[in-house]
Amino acid sequence: MRILAAGDHFVGTGLLADAVRAEVGAGHEFSELTLPWPVEPFGPVANVHEASGTEEQVIEALAGAEVAVTQMAPFTKQVFAAAPGLKLVSVCRGGPVNVDLAAATEAGVAVTYAPGRNAGAAAEFAVGMILAAMRRISTSSAELLGGTWRGDYYAYDQTGLELDGTTVGLVGYGAIGARVAKVLVAFGAKVLVSDPFADPARISADGAELVELDDLLRRSFVVSLHARLTEETRHLIDAAKLALLPEGAVLVNTARGGLLDYSPLPEALRSGRLGALALDVYDVEPPPADWALRDAPNVIATPHLAGTSKQTAERAASIVAAEVGRYARGEALANLANPEVLRP
Repeated sequence: MRILAAGDHFVGTGLLADAVRAEVGAGHEFSELTLPWPVEPFGPVANVHEASGTEEQVIEALAGAEVAVTQMAPFTKQVFAAAPGLKLVSVCRGGPVNVDLAAATEAGVAVTYAPGRNAGAAAEFAVGMILAAMRRISTSSAELLGGTWRGDYYAYDQTGLELDGTTVGLVGYGAIGARVAKVLVAFGAKVLVSDPFADPARISADGAELVELDDLLRRSFVVSLHARLTEETRHLIDAAKLALLPEGAVLVNTARGGLLDYSPLPEALRSGRLGALALDVYDVEPPPADWALRDAPNVIATPHLAGTSKQTAERAASIVAAEVGRYARGEALANLANPEVLRP
């Protein structure tokens, strides 16, 4: 079996190849391709999203391959057409957004993904962002390093809030949102959840309360986004939804930039409608030089780091390698994104 390991500078090519070798043993031929992400930002390639590299690079590296493992390589209709021997693409991400699933299915290629691979890292990061925004950790640090001692932050009307006793709303309750909820409950926060697909019994068992989105926004002093981006959730939080928040509320987005309409945010911060904004994802990545939030007050911004950790990269490689092992042994695939490919 010929296997393409198409890694990058996070989930490395060698990491992928070694994980697959450990799973399937000797006697297989490997080709390798290293893509430029995150040294170069990902973006759309043909009709797929959040991809790195070019179709031509992938086609050349795929020559004769039956299996491909990757995080960011673009698998488009053109790529599938040029690789008639390909049978499995295993993507080590929470969703195979860099794969044209319809084209894969038409070509008879099974596509797997890696749900939960970065849940621990992303949940920890989200909680860190919530704490940083509520307690001015990063903004006051930047001010101090810039030469300003903000003793006025000790004043009653300027000081932050504790999580203990604060109502926090989580929009989305997948692997990441559920972990965040458990940490917040342990801090003593009251946790509200809005997710039409979540199991109410699970939410209740985790110590949280399932509510409608508008109710969550009205009642929550902190709102953290954890939903998947779809056409239905694009700009889920817009100007009308922001207006439902309590005055001075904290908004955190470590999920996907498209969940937020960014245009009303600068004014919401300047008016005090939002007390703080913590972002790890953006509508345009990286944000442009004239980004309106650069000089807005009480903004924390990080460069899409929430899901990154050494453990995430290692876990991602092991998840895709396990799928290759199942394929090699003729077993059912665990996380198949296009199950219709198996139908006669």
